[in-house]
Amino acid sequence: MSSLFLRNLDEHLQLMQILGALDPQVQKAGQRLAAVLAAGGKIMFCGNGGSAADCQHLASELTGRFIKDRRPLAGLALTTDSSALTCIGNDYSFDDVFTRQVQGLGRAGDALIGISTSGNSANVLRAVEAAKTMGIYTLGLLGRDGGRLGALCDDGIVVPHGVTARIQEAHLLIGHTLCGLIEAEMGLGQ
Repeated sequence: MSSLFLRNLDEHLQLMQILGALDPQVQKAGQRLAAVLAAGGKIMFCGNGGSAADCQHLASELTGRFIKDRRPLAGLALTTDSSALTCIGNDYSFDDVFTRQVQGLGRAGDALIGISTSGNSANVLRAVEAAKTMGIYTLGLLGRDGGRLGALCDDGIVVPHGVTARIQEAHLLIGHTLCGLIEAEMGLGQ
């Protein structure tokens, strides 16, 4: 029997081989996100658990640097303000922790990326619903069959797998690709 690492690696490689089919959706999303930033908007991210960590990671690729040395871009992880999360969770509901931030910080012309391996996270669903009423472009990085978010988001990129760890690995690859596309579309860097 092979080691757990080799089994995980094999599962990962099998998934990576089918992700090429997502290229049109990834290209479209990269172009839309670059247009948001070029017009002076910002990209907000929300998700739970490992997806929350991906939000923070990808937002920092925008405000810091990804590949090219370029000006900072407006990326904001709605998952990192512990005071806002606990205040909203306590005074309202955990289902509202992202919605209230979107309503307070978001503006028409911005973008919201909701990351959910199930596509059914209640707080991400509510945030996307609020964003859509505000004229904010919504993109879902999703897993399995896309869940309810798949039909709700303006655009969805669905990793068709049932294992959360593999979906998250693919989300990071897709997120990094989006950052690279943004830089290329905007003609940024050296």
